[in-house]
Amino acid sequence: MVNKTFKSVLCLAIFLINFSTFAHDASRIWEQAHKSTLVVLPTWPGYNKPGFGAPAGTAPAGTGFYMSLDQKKMTNYILTAAHVIKNAKIVEIKDYNNKSEQVDVILTDFKTDIAILKSKTKGQSIQVASKKIKYGNEVCLIGNSFGIGQSLSCGIVSGLDRTKLGFNPIEDFIQTDASVNPGASGAPLLNKDGELVGMVDAIYTKEADIDAGVNFAIDIKLIQKFLNKYSSQIK
Repeated sequence: MVNKTFKSVLCLAIFLINFSTFAHDASRIWEQAHKSTLVVLPTWPGYNKPGFGAPAGTAPAGTGFYMSLDQKKMTNYILTAAHVIKNAKIVEIKDYNNKSEQVDVILTDFKTDIAILKSKTKGQSIQVASKKIKYGNEVCLIGNSFGIGQSLSCGIVSGLDRTKLGFNPIEDFIQTDASVNPGASGAPLLNKDGELVGMVDAIYTKEADIDAGVNFAIDIKLIQKFLNKYSSQIK
């Protein structure tokens, strides 16, 4: 009985230590990346202000983040998911200080579901991960779930190199169990150091557009390939 009790206490202590460590990492991730993350607000045809009129099954707003191809600290370029701004006649962003600005759409590619926006005001670029992500690694995203503003959600890497899922013609996804809901499309997926490993793109569910614990982010490998292809247009 004593041994069983000791083992139970030991397991609980290990769990609490690991949870506390991850919680600390998550806080660091927020501090590292939230200033680079943006709410993306499209204005849809037939409406005069953002946040209304999105097609059925999509959120009226999304998420984006500042990122530069050459990893400069400050940049005008913003990445988001192409479906977030599809058919939008005006696109605005709102930063962590709730300052709004209308931005230009530079590139939209529905094969990869990646879009590039350009703002007049420079923002802090998210740094790309220096190490390859692995199964079981902790990851977090900073998204605009349900359009209520920036929030942090964390989980683990559940799968890598996911393709042929039917979301986009060209796919290379990281699968994660981190909570993803409408409005988080275009959010940065981050490692424990707050570095970019992917961009949130899809929720796997057949019933409704709600979190089911099987969510997908475009792998940074595909993002970099896309950026390199169009590098002459985003310098």
